[in-house]
Amino acid sequence: MCLAVPMRVEQVLADDLAVVEIGGVRKTVSLALVDGVAEGDYVIVHVGFALTRLNADEARKTLDLFAEIAQVAGTGSLEGP
Repeated sequence: MCLAVPMRVEQVLADDLAVVEIGGVRKTVSLALVDGVAEGDYVIVHVGFALTRLNADEARKTLDLFAEIAQVAGTGSLEGP
């Protein structure tokens, strides 16, 4: 199963890279597949690549669903916007 996760862009770096964050976890990902990403944007991340941008409301809805699934499964939760 593959899972892409909404993450907030904390810092845009050189060479189409960015630092993204979710629940205190930070990761450097490639922005090569998405144009016009700015700090504060939310992107869907899969295997180190931002696949698309999404608005904060959609990110919140998705992260809330992930948190609900984690709670039901008893594995904790993800924090979001």
